[in-house]
Amino acid sequence: MNQNEEQKLDDFKGHHRLPKFAIPRRYDLTLKPNLELCEFSGAVIVDVSILESTRFLVLNSIDLVINESYFRDSNNNKVVPSEIVVDNDVEMLVLVFGEPLSVGDGVLVINFTGVLNEHFKGFYKGTYFDGGVRKNMAMTNFEPADARRCFPCWDEPALKATFKITVGNVPLELTALSNMPVSEETINGDFKTLCFEESPIMSTYLVAVVVGLFDYIEETTPNGIRVRSYCPVGKSEKGKLALSISVKSLEFYTKYFSMPYTLPKLDMVGVPDFLAGAMENYGLITFRETELLHDDLHSASSNTQRLLIVVTHEVGHQWFGNLVTMEWWTHLWLNEGFATWVSYLATDSLFPEWRVWTQFLEETADGLQLDSLEQSHPVEVEVHNASSVLEIFDSISYQKGSSLIRMLKEYLGDDIFQKSISSYMKKYAYKNAKTEDLWSVLSEESGVEVNKLMDVWTKQTGYPIIYVKLEDYTLQFEQTRFMSLGLQGEGQWIIPITLSAGSYNNHKKFLLETKVGKLDVSEFYHSYSSSSQPNDKKNQEVAEKPWVKVNIGHTGFYRVKYDSVLIARLLKAIEDKCLSPEDKFGILDDTYALCEAGEESILSLLSLMNLYREDLDYIVLTRLINACYNTAKILKDAIYDPWNHLSQFFIDLIVSSAEKLGLEPVPGDGHLNTMLREEVFKALATFGHKETIVELKNRFQTYINDKNTSIFPVGIRKAAYISVMKTASAVDRSGFDSLLKLYREADAVQEKARTLSYIASSPDPELVKEALDLMLTNEIREQDTVYVTARISLEGRETAWIWLKENWDVIQKRWGQGMVFHRFIRDIVAPFSSHEMAVEVEEFFSSRVTPSFVRILKQSIEHIRIKARWIEKIRQEESLIPKFTRGLTRTPTETLQLDPK
Repeated sequence: MNQNEEQKLDDFKGHHRLPKFAIPRRYDLTLKPNLELCEFSGAVIVDVSILESTRFLVLNSIDLVINESYFRDSNNNKVVPSEIVVDNDVEMLVLVFGEPLSVGDGVLVINFTGVLNEHFKGFYKGTYFDGGVRKNMAMTNFEPADARRCFPCWDEPALKATFKITVGNVPLELTALSNMPVSEETINGDFKTLCFEESPIMSTYLVAVVVGLFDYIEETTPNGIRVRSYCPVGKSEKGKLALSISVKSLEFYTKYFSMPYTLPKLDMVGVPDFLAGAMENYGLITFRETELLHDDLHSASSNTQRLLIVVTHEVGHQWFGNLVTMEWWTHLWLNEGFATWVSYLATDSLFPEWRVWTQFLEETADGLQLDSLEQSHPVEVEVHNASSVLEIFDSISYQKGSSLIRMLKEYLGDDIFQKSISSYMKKYAYKNAKTEDLWSVLSEESGVEVNKLMDVWTKQTGYPIIYVKLEDYTLQFEQTRFMSLGLQGEGQWIIPITLSAGSYNNHKKFLLETKVGKLDVSEFYHSYSSSSQPNDKKNQEVAEKPWVKVNIGHTGFYRVKYDSVLIARLLKAIEDKCLSPEDKFGILDDTYALCEAGEESILSLLSLMNLYREDLDYIVLTRLINACYNTAKILKDAIYDPWNHLSQFFIDLIVSSAEKLGLEPVPGDGHLNTMLREEVFKALATFGHKETIVELKNRFQTYINDKNTSIFPVGIRKAAYISVMKTASAVDRSGFDSLLKLYREADAVQEKARTLSYIASSPDPELVKEALDLMLTNEIREQDTVYVTARISLEGRETAWIWLKENWDVIQKRWGQGMVFHRFIRDIVAPFSSHEMAVEVEEFFSSRVTPSFVRILKQSIEHIRIKARWIEKIRQEESLIPKFTRGLTRTPTETLQLDPK
C-alpha cells in the first residue's frame, strides 16, 4: 500500500494550507443572487489535475451549504464522494471518495447556496438609494481569502486558474459586472443572465462580481482597451477625472513595464458599502465612492490628489499583483509596496508640478513610525493562517515596502531599475513570484548582489539609526536598531549612505556594511573653504566648518543622530536656508522620533521647530504642523499650563504662514498652496486661535443659512468644522446639531466624510458619546465609522474607552474582524498615555483578544507605553518648558479658553 493510500481525514485537520495533490486549471462559475431574500445559489465546475492518486479532494469553503458534489474522471466516470466534511476552523471542504482518484485530469462539480452577508467580504449585500428608497445590491470582495465564502475553490494566490463566470437572476434594470466583458445576455421575464468571456489565468482573490444600479462613462485607450467609470445614477460626470487618469496610467504603465495591459477592458465601479479604499480585482476595480467620484464643488485639492494616488495604485496592481502575483501572503509587500511606489511614479508623470515625490516622504515617515515599535514585523512576514493576513495590510507592507523600493532604485539608478522591472514582468507574467525572484532579476541586470543588500531589510524587523560623529576630517558612523521605547534593539543592516557637506555639489555615497564605519571628508573641507572665500575672520571659521547632511533627500529608510558639533552646523544651515525641503523634513522627523524615544530633550525639539516658522514649503510646513499636534498632545498630558503658553507658541509658529496664504483662495493658486491653506487654518483652529475660530464660525453660519454662498469654499471647511466643534457643548449644542444636520442633508460623499470626521471632536464628553452612539445606528454606513473614530477629542478619550467596553460585543458582531474593526481598537486605545491605562487595556482584552487583531492591539498598547515613558522624561524639564516657549513666542495671540461645561 503506497503512502497516499494511507492518507486519513485527520491529516488535513488543523492545517491552514491546502495539500498539493490536486490543483485547479479552470473554473466555470455560475452565481444567482436573490436581492430580495439576500441569498444566492451557485454551481462551480472545476477542471482539476490530480497530481497524486488520492481519496480526498481538499479545497476552501466557509459559510456555504454544499447541496451536491461529484467528480468525473478522464474516462467520463462519475464518482460521488462518500462523505463531505466541512472544517470551519480552517475553512476547508474535504470530499472523501471510496476509491482513490487516479492521476490525470478530471472535472469536479459542486452545487451550493449561501447568504449575501453584511460583513463586506465574500459575496455580500450592499444598499443604494433609488428615488429615496433604500434597495439591495450585491458585490464581492475576496482579498485576502474570502473567495471561499462565495464558491468552493482552491483559495490560495499561487493556485491560479482561468475563470468563466455567469451571473443569473439579475433584475433587468440593474447592471452586472465581472472581470471580463459580457459575451452573451439572455432575458427571462423580469430577469436576465449574463455570461462573461473566459479570463486569463489569475488568482481567486482577484475574481469579482458586482450587481447594482449604475450609470457609466467610457473612453478607449490608443491600444484599444475599453475603460469605463461606473457611478451612482445621475452622477456619471463625477467619474470623469478617475476615467481620464486610468486611461493615462494604463498608457504610462504599458511603457514603463514594457508590457501591455492584458485584458480587453478595465471597469472602475464606485460602491456605497466598501471597507477599504479600493480593490484591484483584475479588470474590475471596486472603489469606495469617495475615492472614485470627483466633485468640483465638494472635492478639496487633497481629495483630488488622494483620488489620483488611489486610481494609479489600483491600475498599477493590474501588473504588480494581478499579472505577476505574490506566491503567498508572506510576500504581500511585493503587491502593495510596488503599487504604492508606482502610484507616485505615475502621478508625478501626470502632474509634475505637484512634486509628489517630496510628499512621498509622508509615506516613509509613516513606515518609520510603525517600524520603530517592538511589535512591528518584517516586510516578509510569516503568515500561517489566512485569517491573520488583514493585520499586515499596514504601513510595513505599504509604506516601508514602497520606501525600500525607492531606496533601492536610488542606489541602482533609474535606468537599470526600470530595465530590471521590465525583465521581471516578462519572466513572471501569469505566474507567481517570491521576493527572492525579484532580487534575482535585479542582480542579473545590475551586477549588484541585491539579495545580500536587501534581505536584511525585508527579513528582519525594524531599521537602523546611524550615530554620526566628526573627528578632525573623518566622519564616524555607528548603526543600531532604532526603537521608540528606547530599548536596545538587535540587528545590523547594509545601508546605502548618501551625504553632502557644505553644498549639494559635494556629495558621496557608500555602503555601510558593518556596525561601525569611517569616511574621510577632508576633500569637502578644502573645496568648501576655497569656494567660500569669506571676507572676515569669523566667516572664515564658518567656511572651514561646513554642514554635513546624511541621508540626502531622506530617501533612505533609516534615521540619523548627529553629534553636538554637526547638529549645530545643520541648525545654522537651516537658518541660512541652505537645505532642501526634503532634508528639512527629514531632520525634523528624525528629531521628533529621537525626542519621543528619550534620546533628545523636548527643548531641543521645540528649538528646532522654531527655525521652521518662516517656511512655506508644503512638506516642511505640514511636517511642522504634524509635530505641533503631537507635541501639544504629549505636553498637555505631561505638564500644567493654565496660561496656554504652549498653544500660543504653536499658533505663533504658523500664524505668519496663514497671513501670507490668506483665508480666501487666490486666482492662480497652485495645487500645493491650496492644500497648504487647508492644513494651516485647520491647525490654527485646533490650537484655539480666537480670530480664526470667530471668522470661520461666522462663515459656517452663513453657509448653513445659504448653501450657495461664496464665502465658504471647500478648502476651509475642515477648519470651520473644527472651530464649530471646539466651542460645542451639551449646554450650547447648536454647532454639533448644525454639523449633524449638514451630514444628514449632504449628497456629496466628500462632504459626508468631511462632516463625520469632526463630529466626535468636541471637548464635551457628552457630545462625544452622542457621536459614538450614532455609529451603532443605520445612520452612518459601517465603513464610514473610520472617519468618526479618527478624530475623537483628547477630552473624549475616557468616554470613548468606556463606550468601547460597554459596546464591545455589539461592535465585534457587527464589524467582524476586518480593517474597520482594527480602527476601533487603534483609534480608541492608542491615544492614552499612562502605564495605568496600558494595564487596564491589557486586562480588558486578556479574555477577548483573537488572532485576527492581536498584533494591532499590542501595537496600540505599545503606543501608550511610549508616551507614558516620554512624559516621565518631559517632567524632568517641566519647570523650564512654559518659560522657554514664552521666550520663543514672538507675538502672543488670544486663544479661546474652552470650558466644555
